[in-house]
Amino acid sequence: MITTHITWDHRGRTKPGAEGPLEVCVTIDRKPYYIGTGIKVRKSEFKAGTVVNRPDADALRTRLNLILNKIENEINQAIADGRQIDVADVKRRAWATVQDESSTSFLEWCQEQTDRMTLREGTMKHYRTMISRLRDFDGIRRWSDITVENIYKWDTWLHKLEKPQSDGEKKAGKAPETISDAAIFNYHKCLKALLSRAVLFDRLQQNPYDRLRGQFRRGDRERIDFLTDEEMEAFESLHPVAGSKMAMARDLFVLQMYTGLAYSDMQNFSISDYRLTDGVWKNTGERIKTGVSYVSQLLPPVVEILERYNWKVPRLDNADYNKCLKALGMACGIERPLHSHMARHTFATWMLRHGVPIEHVSKMIGHTNITQTQRYARIVASDIHDDFSMISDKLAQRSKKK
Repeated sequence: MITTHITWDHRGRTKPGAEGPLEVCVTIDRKPYYIGTGIKVRKSEFKAGTVVNRPDADALRTRLNLILNKIENEINQAIADGRQIDVADVKRRAWATVQDESSTSFLEWCQEQTDRMTLREGTMKHYRTMISRLRDFDGIRRWSDITVENIYKWDTWLHKLEKPQSDGEKKAGKAPETISDAAIFNYHKCLKALLSRAVLFDRLQQNPYDRLRGQFRRGDRERIDFLTDEEMEAFESLHPVAGSKMAMARDLFVLQMYTGLAYSDMQNFSISDYRLTDGVWKNTGERIKTGVSYVSQLLPPVVEILERYNWKVPRLDNADYNKCLKALGMACGIERPLHSHMARHTFATWMLRHGVPIEHVSKMIGHTNITQTQRYARIVASDIHDDFSMISDKLAQRSKKK
C-alpha cells in the first residue's frame, strides 16, 4: 500500500517558535520516506496537513498542492510502467517538473549565476565555454533535463567532439583531435558547481553529481608534456619578425621556460616586485591562482627578453598565445603541440635534470606541497631508467660480439 501526506519536521529538530521544514511523507508498505518541499513554517502555522495563519498561506498552499500532485503523478506513472518505486527518483522527477514551470530556463539561470559570480577571467572562460557546450549539446536545457542519464549522454557527446583546427593544420592534412579528458572533466566540474548553487537556492532538491562520484576521468595526470634540452635549444633558435604575435609568443614561452611562471603569474609580472642584489634580480611572490609563495630569480635569457621589451612582459591573449605556440613548435620540428603550461613543466624538469633538489624546485614553482613536484621527479627518474636500458642493450650487444 502507498500513501502520501504533508508532515512538519518529522525529525523533531526545530527549536520552539522557529520555522521547521514541511515534507511529503511517502509510505510504501508501512515504511515512510520523506521528500522536502523547500517550505518552512512555524508549528502553529501548520494544521490539518496545510499552511494557515500566514499572509502568504494561500501561495504556500498552492505550492504544496503542486508538489504533492507532482509526486503522486510520478508514483502513479511508475506503477503504470511496472517500475519499482524509487523515492529518490520520484523526488528528482517531481522537483524537475516543478522547476520547469518557472519563467527562467536552466541555461538562462546558469548564465545569470555565472555573471553574478566573482571569478578570475580564466575561470570565467571555463564556465562560459561549458554553457556553450551545453547549448550545442541541446540535451540539457530545461530543469527537468538535469538527470544522471542526460549527464552521461553529455559526457559521451563531449568525448566525440573535435577541437577546431587552424588553417595551417587543415592544409597540412593533420587529423582532427578530440577534446581531452582533462578539459571534459573541467566542464563537469563547472556544471557540478552550478548545480550545487541550484540546490543551495532551492532550485533543485539534489545534485545528480552526488550519484556520479568518480565516474568521469580526470585525464592522465601523470602525463607531463615538457621539452628536452635539445628541443629547448631548437625553440630558442627561432627568430620570428620583431613585434609580431609570433615573436611575442616565442619570447613569452622562453620567459616561462626559465622562470616556471604560470600564464596568469607571467601576465601579472612587474619588475618592481624584484630587487637587484649583486647584479641578480630576485623576488619572493605569491601565485595568483593559489596564493602559495614562490621564489624567483631572473636568469640571463629572461633578462635579455625583458630588456628588449623595456622591462615589461608583452601582452598576448592566452588563446592567441597557444595558437602561435603550435605553429612555432611545428617550425622547429617539435611534433607535440606546444601550449603555455608546457613551459612551466619544462622549467621544473629542466631544473631537476640539472641536479636542483626537488624541495627547491617545489619552492621555485610555488607548489602547495612537494607531492605535486614529485610528478616531475618521476619523469626524470624514467629518463634515467631509459639511459640504463640503453647502456644495458649496448652491453648485451658487446657480449654477443665476444
